[in-house]
Amino acid sequence: MLMTLFACSTAKAPKPAPAEAPPDFKPMLADPRPVIVTFGNSLSAGFGVDPGLSFPDFLQKELDRAGFRYRLVNEGVSGDTTSGGAARIASVLAHNPEIVILELGANDGLRGIPVGTTRDNLDQMIRALEKSGAKVLLAGITLPRNYGPDYIRQFDHVYPELAARHKVPLLPFLLEGVALNPKLMQRDALHPNTEGNKIVAASVFKALQPLLRRE
Repeated sequence: MLMTLFACSTAKAPKPAPAEAPPDFKPMLADPRPVIVTFGNSLSAGFGVDPGLSFPDFLQKELDRAGFRYRLVNEGVSGDTTSGGAARIASVLAHNPEIVILELGANDGLRGIPVGTTRDNLDQMIRALEKSGAKVLLAGITLPRNYGPDYIRQFDHVYPELAARHKVPLLPFLLEGVALNPKLMQRDALHPNTEGNKIVAASVFKALQPLLRRE
């Protein structure tokens, strides 16, 4: 009896038949489209608007509508400064981007960070991006007029100076046509609303087109 029980307990169970995939199954493939990264702060992150309504979201729609096969990755972090951007450059490069829209510096200005620091950080990021083989579109910004003419003048000069030094295209003012229109801005007067983000996306798309290629 004991031998019978032992034999039963050690008998191998039959192997289950391998599961068959349903006839309509399609394996998920990596997205083969080249990557464009928006590398910025709350303006890229879509602060104050619902998900899907940031300017990068509308920029993706502009690209799709025009027949450009790119995948846009949003690396916008609300509150980020150029120092923060320089510290997380590796996360941007990890996407292996073909193009990077560099949109940083506004929070430096709002915090009164020395202009030289902002310039050096942006310069460092542009060098790292170009070394990786990525093309760079530099998006400039300006400050509220109450920050004083001397500081604003020095700050405003950073973007064209770096664009000329590195020979990269420049969008002089990211919020052109939006910033001074209260119908296109949120109540804080710093961030575009949904309609404002649509206009920003159109401006960025126009500046971006010389860097785009059709497959």
